[in-house]
Amino acid sequence: MFGQSQFSASAYAQVGLQTQVQTASPHQLILLLFEGALSAMHIATLHIENGDVPQKGKAISQAIDILTNGLKASLDTKAGGELAERLSALYDYIVRRLLMANLNNDLAALTEAKTLLEEIHSAWLEIKPQAGG
Repeated sequence: MFGQSQFSASAYAQVGLQTQVQTASPHQLILLLFEGALSAMHIATLHIENGDVPQKGKAISQAIDILTNGLKASLDTKAGGELAERLSALYDYIVRRLLMANLNNDLAALTEAKTLLEEIHSAWLEIKPQAGG
């Protein structure tokens, strides 16, 4: 009984996310990537605290995927110049800290990665997108 309602809620949430992505501006898409990565890091923290190693690994892998194939891949180093290069290096560092957190169940490394990403996310929130973007 509960399994079906959980499935329905999950399916409903997935449709909501798909709609959000399809209608989002480029600026909003980056915000969604930040939020997804930060959410995965938060979930990983809970799994480390509860000793659930497989789920911790899954959540950290999700955060790494978003960082690498979402946030880092979206950088335009030609247009962004030095700032884009520095962000790329920072994303690489965060990924390394996440890998260490995963290998060693290291809450300090995970917290550091999350704090760094929260700072970038906060700066991104302050950016006022241009009309149409």
